[in-house]
Amino acid sequence: MERFFLVAAGINGVLAVGLGAFGAHGLQSRLAGLDDFERRMAWWQTASHYHLTHALALGLCAYLAQQKPGAAANLSGQALLVGIVIFCGSLYAMTLGAPRWFGAITPIGGLALMLGWAAVAVGAWQLR
Repeated sequence: MERFFLVAAGINGVLAVGLGAFGAHGLQSRLAGLDDFERRMAWWQTASHYHLTHALALGLCAYLAQQKPGAAANLSGQALLVGIVIFCGSLYAMTLGAPRWFGAITPIGGLALMLGWAAVAVGAWQLR
């Protein structure tokens, strides 16, 4: 799992930086005339911030998987990946015009991110 989490960290890092740059440069002009422009840009910024933060956290999961392979290490990375997809993905999608009901699934992604961090704590506690 160590290698998988490192690859996932790299891929998500590239995506987060690219999507953050797109939001800062290309997206603003596309959304500028919309009534909810500020809200959409805030969603994008939140998504890209969490995306990059959790891409780095996947590197921590790889370290944990190397030091203490097991259920906690596996769960930590898997939950963070699910959280990135659901939390960040739903915010990205709503910014680009997806239905507002996508906002109802965003907290599920947040719970997955929290589960991932809790699993990191459990795995770290198990280190000797």
